[in-house]
Amino acid sequence: MSTKPVLYYTPRSPPCRAVLLTAAAVGLELDLRPMNLKAGDHLTPEFLKLNPQHTIPVLDDNGIVISDSHVICSYLADKYGPNETLYPKEKVKRMEVDARLYFDCGHLFPRVRFMVEPVIYFGCDNISEDKIVYMQKAYDGLEKCLANSPYLCGEHLTIADLCCVASVSTAMIFAAIDAEKFPKLSAWVERMATLPYYQKNNQDGADILGKFVKEKLIENKAAKAE
Repeated sequence: MSTKPVLYYTPRSPPCRAVLLTAAAVGLELDLRPMNLKAGDHLTPEFLKLNPQHTIPVLDDNGIVISDSHVICSYLADKYGPNETLYPKEKVKRMEVDARLYFDCGHLFPRVRFMVEPVIYFGCDNISEDKIVYMQKAYDGLEKCLANSPYLCGEHLTIADLCCVASVSTAMIFAAIDAEKFPKLSAWVERMATLPYYQKNNQDGADILGKFVKEKLIENKAAKAE
């Protein structure tokens, strides 16, 4: 049995990449278990015992099983973080980080899904302008959070930055960030990209997803033309 925490994941998933970023930030090596959702890996009896909701990522830390990316990130920061900056223990500061996490799960990531899932699963051959604009509207909230600080919750990098950038780096492939309209957000994305673990644990996966969706758009369009 592995003594490393086991992560069931796929690298193209933004929530999975948020966990990879957090693990890298705390210096934790994970036992990575790739999941093939198309093949139904998430619907096997063994996996359903871990997570009846059959979603990924799922973390199994030697019997402690957690099945939401934001909760996984907070757990990893609390248990393995070398200090409290990633997920502050001070109540008010922690609530601020939590608010940004909820913004990701309630606004950022769902709008990414609105753009890409119809293409991946339902044969849609375009990403409509209204979905792009809807995504870009969410950028305004982040811009305002960054008005007076380099990170979403102040002077220090937190798990809120890691979770949100996993969504934003995916969204911007299809809904560009206007640097003139959102200069703080644009600078934040560039700042996050300089993290030594960013490319491997986030951008590579975002690029895989972007390429896949673009290929599906072409495939779906060709299928409709037949």
